[in-house]
Amino acid sequence: MPADLTVLGLGHLGLPAVRTAVSAGLATLGWDPDPAVVATLTAGRSPIEGVLTTAEVRRMLAAGFTGTADPADLDRVRVALLCSPTDPGPDGVPDPAPLCAAARLLAPRLRPGALVVVTSPVAPGTTAGPIRALLEEGSGLRAGRGFHLAHSPARTDPEARPPHALPPPRVIGGHTPACTEAAAAFYTRLAGGERNGRPGTTPKIVRARGTLEAETVTILETNLRQVNTALVNELAMACHDLGVDVWDVLRCAETHPSGPSAHRPGPGGPRPAIDPGRLPGVRRGPGGSPRMVELAHSVNERMPGYVTDRVGALLNDHGKSVRDARILLLGVTHRADTADRTGSPADEIAHRLLEGGARLSYHDPHVPHWAPAGCRVPRADTPHEAAAGADLTLLLQAHSVYDLQGLAAKAPLLLDTRGVTPTGSAHRL
Repeated sequence: MPADLTVLGLGHLGLPAVRTAVSAGLATLGWDPDPAVVATLTAGRSPIEGVLTTAEVRRMLAAGFTGTADPADLDRVRVALLCSPTDPGPDGVPDPAPLCAAARLLAPRLRPGALVVVTSPVAPGTTAGPIRALLEEGSGLRAGRGFHLAHSPARTDPEARPPHALPPPRVIGGHTPACTEAAAAFYTRLAGGERNGRPGTTPKIVRARGTLEAETVTILETNLRQVNTALVNELAMACHDLGVDVWDVLRCAETHPSGPSAHRPGPGGPRPAIDPGRLPGVRRGPGGSPRMVELAHSVNERMPGYVTDRVGALLNDHGKSVRDARILLLGVTHRADTADRTGSPADEIAHRLLEGGARLSYHDPHVPHWAPAGCRVPRADTPHEAAAGADLTLLLQAHSVYDLQGLAAKAPLLLDTRGVTPTGSAHRL
């Protein structure tokens, strides 16, 4: 009997989609080209740290979720989510090759009336262009007639969304209006699994004009995070030079309706966004090519180097140098209270400090082993004792288990890159 839902690509997008679908009571089949990913899931573990917990994987398996790397198991697909990774290529534009491979695999297995939704970040035109062409060629069906095709961006916001918050409204853009409504009906059914245990709170569905508009939503949202973070990062650097407490400035400024919202300075920036100036088909008009995102990305890329410089300056002020200094790094993940290290600036900061001759150690409750650039860094057993014995403690990620006031009291020198320590208790970014 065919599954209610087939998810292609069991990565950062596909695994949460499976969790939601299973929670909503849908019989779900997950496919991934990597047999090791499927084997890890079948064994009851998450193949990607920080995306699913072991308990969540086991609940999915108990509810009937099946993972496979065999294309033959995809026969007679009713609803499919294409969640394959589309990492940026050398030009900064998402590489559609894994997504196209999944569409090519799916096409001959589509049943008439099936629904296919692309959720991966793509350049505008990908869903109605190469993905549609591959599905039509392999299935013999026409999009909008023989099967429904839509794009619905994942709308992940790893920088700000609390773990149990209601998901943002679901944006859907179909190849035709009928495709949009078919996708909307599916996500309405899926909404029960998106409530996170909060009865009566169904995420809203927002209908885009078409697939192009839905695809471009991701570009705008990721670029807003990139640009706004770059702005507050530059402000933090300027405030340090002026002797101004940037965290107090932000606290006051966010009381204005158009204030800085949740964007905060940090040791790095968000994961790279899609530069509109590099998208295929974008014309270079009289005003020149778009530059804002490229500039913001360059600002955020400077932050690991800036943090390293601040470490050196603090040590120099206390009669020490980076060489042979005992430096403790606290929190090396990309987000607080998760094990996901993808995009974390900790690796680059560690590499720079090691190049300067520092003697590094680290503590992170979610990372038992860490080897940035292939160099293993010893893990401290307890952060308080390690901070007391270090020449400088560098707080990179504020996990909730950390007693910040206690750490500030123990550490001879503490540089807080997240602005979370009590005012006056530590040096802050």
